[in-house]
Amino acid sequence: MNKESMTLGLVTIAMLFASLSAVAEGEIIPLPEIVKSVKNPKPKRTLNGNMTLNYHQLPGNVDTLQALFTKGIFYGRLRMNSFYWHWSAPVYPNKAPREMGLGGSFIYKSAVLNGFSFTASLYGSLNPGFFRPNMNEAGFAKAGKDTFSRYKVATGGGFGMGTFGETYLKYRNDTVDIIGGRQFFESVFTKSNDTKMIPNTFDGVSAAVKIAPKTTLRVAWFGAQKLRDHETSHDVITFKSALTGDATRDKYRKWNNNDDAGKHKGLNYDNFLKAGKDTDHTLYLADLTTNKIKNLKLTGSYLQIPGVLKDFVIEAYYKMALSDTGWAVRPGIREFVQRDDGGGAVAGDSNALGGNLTGYDPSVNGSLDSSLFNARLDILMPDKKGFFRLGYSKVADEADIVAPWRGFPTGGFTRAMGQYNWFSNTKTLMLRAVYKFNVTWKASIRYAIEDYDDNKLVPSDATVIHIDTWTNISKAFQMRMRYGHVTADDATPKPGVAGKYKADWSYDEFRLEFNYLF
Repeated sequence: MNKESMTLGLVTIAMLFASLSAVAEGEIIPLPEIVKSVKNPKPKRTLNGNMTLNYHQLPGNVDTLQALFTKGIFYGRLRMNSFYWHWSAPVYPNKAPREMGLGGSFIYKSAVLNGFSFTASLYGSLNPGFFRPNMNEAGFAKAGKDTFSRYKVATGGGFGMGTFGETYLKYRNDTVDIIGGRQFFESVFTKSNDTKMIPNTFDGVSAAVKIAPKTTLRVAWFGAQKLRDHETSHDVITFKSALTGDATRDKYRKWNNNDDAGKHKGLNYDNFLKAGKDTDHTLYLADLTTNKIKNLKLTGSYLQIPGVLKDFVIEAYYKMALSDTGWAVRPGIREFVQRDDGGGAVAGDSNALGGNLTGYDPSVNGSLDSSLFNARLDILMPDKKGFFRLGYSKVADEADIVAPWRGFPTGGFTRAMGQYNWFSNTKTLMLRAVYKFNVTWKASIRYAIEDYDDNKLVPSDATVIHIDTWTNISKAFQMRMRYGHVTADDATPKPGVAGKYKADWSYDEFRLEFNYLF
């Protein structure tokens, strides 16, 4: 069964699950209050700081099948994402420096009939010829690569993408909230990461249950993932796809499965086949969040890909007011534990994100065991005007952290734009400030010091400056500008190669984005 057919089968499973769930205890997570658009002064949706959407108007309950379709709400989004990239050193060729995506999304949410509803959406991205790479240089694209499909371009399909985003059936009763189909799942491991033209989605079934006051349990099963630069779904972990017999397609098959920047090259199709393992995998997720203790948020999360790996994460955030000044402090920690479940043996002596174990502890050959510790301290300004943050992260000197689902293990602590700082034995320190000047303009600046392991074939040490600005031209129209500057150490010896040095990966990156919601 292929992944798209599997998704349709999941809808049937979701409906069956919904009918059985009525006997369980608890309450569902309530939907946002439903109000008629004619009485609601707010726009239908607004953008969050991470470019995901915050819905203010949702369809209500109806009594007829006809009304299920006619009383729904249509949501539109027009957007433009443009990128300019420049390598500072001559080590890397400055090919494909410009990318642009023009397009948007059209989403329809139906009304709710006896607890049932549906959502359907279509996303598209076009790439103007004056601001995109040549077809033979598309593989060099960096920041803007998600505005098109490299595999499609390389195999003769041309630029531009069109695909389904969130497309699912939903059921809710007094106990549980269930979604079956293609969906977002925002968690410590998985995110929609909708900062380009098309979000990251998962095909499967998820459920949420309010098991106690201010305590929520979520579970999910996903049989496929669809990354931002893919038109169709693919495996959740396997790098590279099957050989086709077509020389051109086989040459670029590394871009036709899970080719996320956080992928593990050792967990590829050929290695799974060589080890006698299945090349198709499923992803299980669960998390439990409670706010039962005042000012304290606790979350425990679990992920498993059977036969590959298991992840356990515990997070805690506590807010403390500083007298009656309006200022507050909010310390937080995240402990991330990764345990091998068979994937280490599959990758073997290529058991590293980059595929080379030079400098790694010998125990990593055959094991994905590792861990990551994150800590931060936020100083919150009065009236939600902004915050200051000091963040720190440290990866154990074991295996690299495997995370190709756009959740970013160091996100919210030390990760800056475009940075992947969860290689083995990597330490990062970050300073960040965010300030909202007025209803029109907000800005953020991050400064990170990344200390990579000099004895491994990972990036050299670097400092990162990352600046964001958000300008609300109107309630529905926003402009965002982003700038990233990396200064990398160009004098770090390359492990195992006398007289050679790690590549100088210093660069400058500019992004300009427009979003119009209707």
